[in-house]
Formats: sequence, structure tokens, C-alpha cells
Amino acid sequence: MSENVDARGLSCPQPVILTRNALQEAGQGEVVVLVDTMTQVQNCTRAAAQLGWQTDWQEQDNAYKLTLQR
Repeated sequence: MSENVDARGLSCPQPVILTRNALQEAGQGEVVVLVDTMTQVQNCTRAAAQLGWQTDWQEQDNAYKLTLQR
């Protein structure tokens, strides 16, 4: 089962904090994160990589959807 984080409308560093918390809580599996900007995509991707997670993202409905897996 995947966990979802909707960080749209939040300013930095909140999306990164929510993403890190979700990844640490999940431990493994899949976490889906929604963010507004490419900067947030880059920051969340970097945070996920530091924790050993793989990231795939796509633009979707005026937002970005990150799929994080480990």
C-alpha cells in the first residue's frame, strides 16, 4: 500500500519535511508526493536520495507527482 503526501500550496521547506517524515515512517514500499514547483521536485528528490529512495516524477494537472520507491 502506498502512502500519499499532498504538499501542494506549501512553501519550502514544508514539502521536504513532509516527504522525509513520510519516507521515514514508510521505511520501504511506495510514497506518492504532490508538489507545485520544479524546485520542490528537486528538493524532495534530493531528500529521498539521501535516504536511499528511488524517485520518478511526472507533471500532472498543473502539479508534479513524485513516486518514491525503496
